[in-house]
Amino acid sequence: MEDQAEKLREMMRAKAGSNDERPQIQRTNKRTRIITVASGKGGVGKTNISVNMALAYARMGKKVIIMDADFGLANVNVLVDMMPKFNLYHVCRRQKTMKEILVETEYGISIVPGASGFSKIANLSEDERQNFIDELNTLSDADIIIIDTSAGVHSNVIDFIAAADDVVIVTTPEPTAITDAYGLIKIIVTEIDNVNMGLKLVVNSASNAKEGLDVANRVINIAGQFLNIKLDYLGFVYKDQEVVKAVQRQRPFMVDAPRCKASICVQHLVGRLEKMELREGGGFGTMVKRIFRER
Repeated sequence: MEDQAEKLREMMRAKAGSNDERPQIQRTNKRTRIITVASGKGGVGKTNISVNMALAYARMGKKVIIMDADFGLANVNVLVDMMPKFNLYHVCRRQKTMKEILVETEYGISIVPGASGFSKIANLSEDERQNFIDELNTLSDADIIIIDTSAGVHSNVIDFIAAADDVVIVTTPEPTAITDAYGLIKIIVTEIDNVNMGLKLVVNSASNAKEGLDVANRVINIAGQFLNIKLDYLGFVYKDQEVVKAVQRQRPFMVDAPRCKASICVQHLVGRLEKMELREGGGFGTMVKRIFRER
């Protein structure tokens, strides 16, 4: 009986060991979630939302990379008080590798610095383009990649929107911001096929939940009526003086004021995003292909 019991225990240990190995296989073949953050106009807090969403994900134990894809005025590094020596321009021109320009921050997130003044990825030669694709592939071990685009509707913005699993469009209650957000959505619908999945709306600098919902409903209803597209309301972020103070200190507000209203809102945004399904056929490999899609 003792021999049988020992054999049974060995079988159970072997079974437990095989179960332990399965999560490791899943981690190896995990799917990276690609989130592109965009806005119709500047000054709505898009980059601030990107950085603080990244922090919220990092606090969930995720490996997070922010790619600063604003090739006109890259400023993710400004919000974390860093001055990187190299950026995406050096990768595109084959002067540096992606790993060489990747900046680790003290906040548990990594940054791919943007290339200020670099006009279009589309201008790359075939060799440069293939090298850029190869370099992008070195980021595929991340759980989350957040792409912070430039404001407006430049061709690079559309490329990165087409490449994403989730597109977070940021607006504020200001009439011009609402109008420009709708304009961006209209161009997305015109330029990209099958965008009915993945478009999310965030209302930043809202005075309260009702204002955020009212603004969101206005955009969602107009987009549904005239563009025949469904947007998901991801949520709002309070207009909070702690955000202003953190920006002045060049620190994420989730670090300086983790319990302020804005920080709690961002945590809710990420929590809702995690519960939403990823669109089929997405992931990192698809992102790389879509960035260089034919128009």
